[in-house]
Amino acid sequence: MRPAHVYADLTPAQHHELITALHGPWRVAARIVIVLLSASGMSAPEIAELLHYEPVTVRRWIARHTRDGITGLPDRPRSGRPRLGSPRLGQRIHTLLLTPKAWTTARLWRAARRPEMSLRTFHRRLREQASWRRPRLIAKGDPDHDTTCTTIQTRIAALPTGSVVLAEDETHLDLLARVRSCWMPTGLRHRILTPGSNIRRTLHGALDLATGAWHHHVSVKNVSVVFCYFLQTLLDTYPDAPIVAVICDNGGTHHSGITKRWLTKHPRLMLIEGAKYSPQDNPVERIWAGLKRHIANTAPATMAGRVRQAHAYFHDRTSEPPNRTSPPPHPGPAPGYSKVSDKTSGQALRVPNRLINCGD
Repeated sequence: MRPAHVYADLTPAQHHELITALHGPWRVAARIVIVLLSASGMSAPEIAELLHYEPVTVRRWIARHTRDGITGLPDRPRSGRPRLGSPRLGQRIHTLLLTPKAWTTARLWRAARRPEMSLRTFHRRLREQASWRRPRLIAKGDPDHDTTCTTIQTRIAALPTGSVVLAEDETHLDLLARVRSCWMPTGLRHRILTPGSNIRRTLHGALDLATGAWHHHVSVKNVSVVFCYFLQTLLDTYPDAPIVAVICDNGGTHHSGITKRWLTKHPRLMLIEGAKYSPQDNPVERIWAGLKRHIANTAPATMAGRVRQAHAYFHDRTSEPPNRTSPPPHPGPAPGYSKVSDKTSGQALRVPNRLINCGD
């Protein structure tokens, strides 16, 4: 048979725990109980004694419910305690970060004269002023950059009608994978296999500044003979152009003795050197950047597989080959070299011998 009455048996610690919960995380529920007990006929002092509140507090919540209903019982927004650190702490952090350095949270905390707060709190203040990212490497630039670009524009403008102007550059294809940040499943970190010993191939590329036609070639080494061969293929591509002007950087193969002797024998090709340490002027650099993003985090088994990746990248972005019997007129002068799109066209060039062959 059930007992007539069941009473809770609480220890002092349990009683304190319940009262703390009513005054803490369950305080909104306690305010609802206050309203219910008042509606049942209990006075404010009786409710205050039962729930360990002051009578004035009980009356305040009863009045709040009468005025606003149940929506008036939760806490209203309030300012809270003052923030740690001086109001100028954010400005001091911003000033320190303007100087490039390998800044960490602890190093910034020390440089900011050790404000009286934990590193976690300081990290929250730091996130308001900065983000965690890598710095960007930039070329130091040519002091005569503007003069050099003006000279290039003048030479291009003076070319005869029907001439072709191309921007040329070289890069390297490595069998060793380029690793870049990317999205991965939570708890899993991808592993990219290294080849053991790296293998490198040289990639020459030229972009027609008028049509966006793209020409590229892969070789074993970046030597003057290969560079002259690539220039010869550009001449063969535009047989009717009175001048084929190629704008390049100041690489060693571009002004070597072999290259100078070859240019003497081929006056139809004009080699124009751009400003020193100014890769931002050359649109081919943006094509290389897209290629390296495309092949990043991939590890083909052989160098031939890496070369096929490069050919596939250019093939997927290739439109119909340009009309090579009647080249378009050369572009007029523009800031830098010329404003061109990233659209590429054309086909890969053949290789004549072992030195130029890109196979393994």
